[in-house]
Amino acid sequence: MKLGMQFIGVAALAAAAGGCGNMRRQENPRPLDPSSFFRDGASARPTPAHTVARGEPAPDDPFVTGYQNGVLLRQIPLPLTRAVLERGRERFNIYCAVCHGEDGYGTGIVVRRGFPAPPSYHQPRLREAEAGHFFDVMTRGYGVMPSYGDRISPSDRWAIVGYIRVLQRSQYATLRDVPAVERNHLLSSP
Repeated sequence: MKLGMQFIGVAALAAAAGGCGNMRRQENPRPLDPSSFFRDGASARPTPAHTVARGEPAPDDPFVTGYQNGVLLRQIPLPLTRAVLERGRERFNIYCAVCHGEDGYGTGIVVRRGFPAPPSYHQPRLREAEAGHFFDVMTRGYGVMPSYGDRISPSDRWAIVGYIRVLQRSQYATLRDVPAVERNHLLSSP
């Protein structure tokens, strides 16, 4: 009995140590390597339609596209807090002011040195444009303006859109836009 148990132990150890060798001979193709396994000769399979990577937004999410059901978003899809607007101003001054100018009139430093001037944010067409228009232009580029979609995150692009709205409002605000308490203070000042 003892000899039989030793034999079984040695046989099990030999089988475990030797294995069948399948793992050593298994193919390990890289994504673009050719392969005879699939009919189309590719080693990788295409991603199924409507697949979204974990933690990533859906490709048609209005927050990352600026569109909802094929229509530009009219409003900015995040609350415009002071922190968001300050972030928008900071990002605007880094990425946009060189062409658009810090005031949004399209007279930035590169324009003063000969680069084609972008349109002023203060013209009626752009004051009335949907928020999604500015987001889309930043994302895809327009005319001589390059795409910033790979350099500025969607939340920062929306913050910039919010700041553009602040710039526009700053040039066309009326006394009626000032809260009543503040308005009385302004009117009573010498």
